[in-house]
Amino acid sequence: MASWIFGFLRAGGYGALALLSAIENLFPPIPSELIIPLAGYLAKQGDLALVGVILASTLGSVLGALPLYHAGRRAGASRVKDWAKRHGRWTAVTPREIEHAIGWFQRHGDAAVFFGRLVPGVRSLVSLPAGVSRMGLVRFILYTAAGSLLWSALLAGAGYALGAAFGEVDEWLDRISWVVIGLLVVVYVRRVVRGGSDAGHASRSR
Repeated sequence: MASWIFGFLRAGGYGALALLSAIENLFPPIPSELIIPLAGYLAKQGDLALVGVILASTLGSVLGALPLYHAGRRAGASRVKDWAKRHGRWTAVTPREIEHAIGWFQRHGDAAVFFGRLVPGVRSLVSLPAGVSRMGLVRFILYTAAGSLLWSALLAGAGYALGAAFGEVDEWLDRISWVVIGLLVVVYVRRVVRGGSDAGHASRSR
């Protein structure tokens, strides 16, 4: 995985980085924790500029956050929870998780969007309650961009600082990334199976 991302970034430059950063918001198994440091390493090698890496990944993150924001804004809390109830078995998102996310956003407001962009696993999910709570689009973009900018700067700076040493850990990153994806698949399948069992139990109890 790391080798593929590295080659894609080297070939596609800032556009490829923005695209991967956008997809990462909708498909977390391609994590920014792997994408952006690799881009930072390319900046150290002179293939990209560090400022360009930070800005491109920030732009991609903002663009990737918008679909979930608009989905939440259009659907509203009840429809989002109903959707999770019907399809949550396959998306591995439950109505309770949606409800907790909305409550967390309502308690912390704008800060939830900013700090949520700095928390793996929450980065994409925070966009949904922001939309459900009808946070203003301009404010959402500003807080998303601010949090994403800080996150991108930290990760890109780490890859840049490692420099030549990054090449020595590339092989390990590649192995680790596949292990992480494998674990995510196992967790997903387990939740799908449990969701089916819960549904069957609920139908029998009725």
